[in-house]
Amino acid sequence: MQENLNPAAEAVADEATDVAHTELEQTPEQHIAGLEAEIAELNDTLLRARAELENQRRRAQDEVAAAHKYAIGKFATELVTVKDYLEMALLDQSGQIDTLKMGVDMTLKQLVSAFEKAQIKDIAPKAGDKLDPHQHQAMSAEESDAEPNTVVRVMQKGYLLADRVLRPAMVVVAKAKE
Repeated sequence: MQENLNPAAEAVADEATDVAHTELEQTPEQHIAGLEAEIAELNDTLLRARAELENQRRRAQDEVAAAHKYAIGKFATELVTVKDYLEMALLDQSGQIDTLKMGVDMTLKQLVSAFEKAQIKDIAPKAGDKLDPHQHQAMSAEESDAEPNTVVRVMQKGYLLADRVLRPAMVVVAKAKE
């Protein structure tokens, strides 16, 4: 052997030599039995790894299902308050329009706050805005002095949820006069 080998390399070389001698001293039946035991151990390890992987997959599916089921929880909590205010307004027997109007205004503010927390934004184009087919739905076209394909009026505003259109704004667009 070379004299400049480090002690760790010498230990590995000695162990390899010992394994080789042990294998030579075994009968073929003992060698086969040893290999079968090793195969059984590897199969057991493989089965355990597969079971663990399947358990992780199932847990991940459960977490995704729970996330889908309860994702709207915060928004729903905000809307419960809005519903309570509306019910209180309907129960009011005072007959005072100003009080009712004030209650409806407070309810709208609560709803707007809930929308802000849920990242729901208005799509409210103004007259003269260019028609955006990604955010606007042209319900009709009418002759106008305005540039063609611009918004003449809004029939119903739309809404965005974190930059995704929930409902496009319904608009009337201008067309050239004939």
